[in-house]
Amino acid sequence: MSQERSAEFKGNPITLVGPVLKVGDAAPDFSLNKNLLETSSLKDFAGKVKLISVVPSIDTGVCDAQTRRFNEEASKLGDNVAILTISVDLPFAQARWCAAAGVDRVYLLSDYKDNSFGKAYGVLIKEFQLDMRAIFVLDANDKIAYIEVLNEMGEHPNYEAAISAVKSLL
Repeated sequence: MSQERSAEFKGNPITLVGPVLKVGDAAPDFSLNKNLLETSSLKDFAGKVKLISVVPSIDTGVCDAQTRRFNEEASKLGDNVAILTISVDLPFAQARWCAAAGVDRVYLLSDYKDNSFGKAYGVLIKEFQLDMRAIFVLDANDKIAYIEVLNEMGEHPNYEAAISAVKSLL
């Protein structure tokens, strides 16, 4: 049975589906699309600290800014950190956006097929079939070290806290 809890979109209630993960939990594995044929999972980033930036759609203002910000931070964090941006946008749209934005240090992965990431991480928005804006920081052993699931979809995450959490694991 899936769990449900409330959040907001522009002051209106929405429902998040999936478990409430906690710091210290083992991160659920995932299978996300890099493109239509290739997938990526947690094991593809084994041994690295992972910052997982979840956005509803890459083609919106806050999602665009969030992904650009973490792309800028990526070069400062070094090779032991993998930054993943996850949305339900089709891989084609993600690739087009990356090319137009010059984003090249962040892995964009798509949860479009079955929303398995959203369901496993408790961020699937039932009403829209999008993933709620959230940040998960995982240590090199895939334990969750930091979580921020925003209550309002249109707000920015706490970038400084997320980056600080990553740095504390290096």
